[in-house]
Amino acid sequence: MPGIDECLLEAMRLPGARGAALVDWTSGLALGTVGDSPGGDPETMAAEAAELARLAAEHRAFAPEGDDGESGSAAAGGAAVGRGQDPPVEDLIISNRDSYHVLRFVTTSFDSSVFLHLWLARAEGNLALARIRLGEMAGRLVLG
Repeated sequence: MPGIDECLLEAMRLPGARGAALVDWTSGLALGTVGDSPGGDPETMAAEAAELARLAAEHRAFAPEGDDGESGSAAAGGAAVGRGQDPPVEDLIISNRDSYHVLRFVTTSFDSSVFLHLWLARAEGNLALARIRLGEMAGRLVLG
């Protein structure tokens, strides 16, 4: 079972990979990075990606159908994630003219708030393959 460094190096072997990171979406801190970062600063990238991940993880609008979210707080804007609960989304995909950003939430046996972020060149990358491989990596990742 791979740790953070091995997982990020595996992500960089995907076709078109420009950079990868493991980010804590509650604090915005990068727990590990490899390759390049958009804008050249991995800490800024981590903080900005964490804002998107937090939005998707905490709001009911992105929850699967039939997920009643009883443990979420309607007073706090319908937050979907409670202690020990998985985010309601598996991954986020952001596309622009020349690249994709894939954010894959990592499910763990403890209160996890991390995601894998893959920056993928649009011309060389394969988005479907990247989603599949990130899901596999997230399932095997050993934290702590």
